[in-house]
Amino acid sequence: MSSLPSRVDVAIIGAGAAGLGAAHALKGTGLSSIVLEARDRLGGRAHTIQAAPDVVFDVGCGWLHSADQNSFVGIAQQLGFELNKDLPPWRERAYGKAFPQADRDAFMLALDQFYDRLEAAARGGKDGSADRYLEPGNRWNPMIDAISTYVNGCELDQLSILDFDAYEDSNVNWRVKRGYGALVAAYGEQVSVALNCEVRLIDHAGKRVRIETSRGTLEADRVIVTVPTNLIADEAIRFSPALPDKLDAARGLPLGLADKVTLALAEPEALPKEGNLRGATMRTEMGTYHIRPFGQPCIEGFFGGRFAQALEDAGDGAIAAHSIDEIVSFLGNDFRRKLTPLSESRWAHDPFARGSYSHALPGHADKRAALAAPIDGRLFFAGEATSPHFFSTAHGARDSGERAAKEVLGTPTKAQG
Repeated sequence: MSSLPSRVDVAIIGAGAAGLGAAHALKGTGLSSIVLEARDRLGGRAHTIQAAPDVVFDVGCGWLHSADQNSFVGIAQQLGFELNKDLPPWRERAYGKAFPQADRDAFMLALDQFYDRLEAAARGGKDGSADRYLEPGNRWNPMIDAISTYVNGCELDQLSILDFDAYEDSNVNWRVKRGYGALVAAYGEQVSVALNCEVRLIDHAGKRVRIETSRGTLEADRVIVTVPTNLIADEAIRFSPALPDKLDAARGLPLGLADKVTLALAEPEALPKEGNLRGATMRTEMGTYHIRPFGQPCIEGFFGGRFAQALEDAGDGAIAAHSIDEIVSFLGNDFRRKLTPLSESRWAHDPFARGSYSHALPGHADKRAALAAPIDGRLFFAGEATSPHFFSTAHGARDSGERAAKEVLGTPTKAQG
């Protein structure tokens, strides 16, 4: 762990993908830099654990979305991380009788038609909430809303159609065998990071920026802030003088919630590798399950939006308990004895995340650019929420850090001497 210098040219706040991307881009430029990270680990909302001797679990992001354009693909190859390019188990690859094929086809048609209506509405250029484009009375509406909780971390009533339409997805989704979080952490090992260093105040009133942290105070000529929007919105990090425009932007881009659980599976051979399990539940409060990812003896569950929040609020273990109940309802009571909780995420309760990934509230699609804008040539902003087209992804975050570093390099320093 790096010791805290008394001053640096550039201080980077947050050792998630954005902060690490910024630090890498400043290497070899002649500017001294350090990343200040509140946690005791690298990676932020990317985090891999060994949940059992034979189960690797990405507690945070797990998929390299838009893999044909994803900057972490090249990094994985450089660092010797094996990529898995199998098709994701989302759309057509259902297991069991919980969601018969005819129903599944009808659901996918309703979902695709909903997306077409959203796209057409967004082309009109006027923002609104996505739930207005559900077909009145369509029986699949609650489950279309469930899909939004997985994709956006929120229900459709909280989602800006212009923001949703700005997201670019090439539909190429790969995975990292050893874990996406492990890849991001390995990427961070090549830069200078001070861990257990919680930033509380960024005082930019004087000639140099003064940063108050849990490990002491340091000064910097320039600062790159990469923390999640909810920390800015909640003023967990304060700015002096205050930055009302940044607070407003962050509050228009709240973090939605997506939580994951992994359950050990006894007698795994009875189930297919890389299967998808979900039921035609006709409710928004439902999980979606990935059977035996990478062939491992486990089932991974995924929950989003208000339901994920309710499960988190119910306490540690509630996500796993609900998952087991739901899987048993799909596959039969014999499965109860075969499933054992291993690990679950609770991102809303993580004080340094306070959620999973950002979405723009209706009427706030312009806030990504507002959040990204530098201030006074000294304060710069990065993070997935500032990415114009790859928000809510680790590579969008990393690329935004690189963008902020280039902005720093293009700004003459004012505090010489």
